[in-house]
Amino acid sequence: MFEPNLMEVVPLFSKIYGEGRPLIILHGLFGMGDNWTTHAKIIANNGWQVHAVDQRNHGRSPHHEQHNYDALAADLEQYIEDQKLENVVLLGHSMGGKTVMNFAVRNPHLVAALIVVDIAPKAYPIHHDAYIEAMKSVDFNTAKSRKDVEAVLSKTLSSPGIIQFFMKSLYWKTKEELSWRFNLLGLESELHQVGEALEFGYYHGPTLFVAGGMSGYIEERDEANIHEHFPNATVQTIDSAGHWVHAEAREAFATCIADFLATL
Repeated sequence: MFEPNLMEVVPLFSKIYGEGRPLIILHGLFGMGDNWTTHAKIIANNGWQVHAVDQRNHGRSPHHEQHNYDALAADLEQYIEDQKLENVVLLGHSMGGKTVMNFAVRNPHLVAALIVVDIAPKAYPIHHDAYIEAMKSVDFNTAKSRKDVEAVLSKTLSSPGIIQFFMKSLYWKTKEELSWRFNLLGLESELHQVGEALEFGYYHGPTLFVAGGMSGYIEERDEANIHEHFPNATVQTIDSAGHWVHAEAREAFATCIADFLATL
């Protein structure tokens, strides 16, 4: 449990789908809960109440100068308390996967099962610099349409998929001004925190790690570290997918999740 006086929590925005046992989805860096709408609806149709949550500094949740896994896990604990949820299944992708790992080892009594998507409990080097610089290059005083923003991003980013991923977080701040929903400058200053390793704790409940076979985020040599912290973990690899497993191999990912949830 986190002491309120030691960690300032922020109220998290969410969209809730379906009825049944609770399952919370946490997105990755620069994402938001809306990125997971398709899978949230699929899971909800199988008898779950799915909470697609925006983590702090993302989506419609508040911005805050702190962005580390202590803070992200504290936000999640407060959300679970506010929603009066019990025996929650947690699903997290990338940064969200690190959040749910940190939360589960601290609060195992609140977690019925854990799903971690394409991230291991190890440290990762900072590798988002080019993305941040590309987004910082967008001047919203002159970029007055989505096409304008896309044109600026295309000058330095070559992947259409990555560009469209960032474009999903564009919104009209006013009737005339676009902006990013995520806290770009705040995340840049705290970026070193996002890659930190899980250095303590164990969670003995049912755990599924889903790896993208083409991403390189989870390697065979990581499995010993995974099983050290999560002794009951199973690692499944979807060979055809990169880091955005849920988007790149949608049907295979949905089947993988459904099979795991059916065992609970």
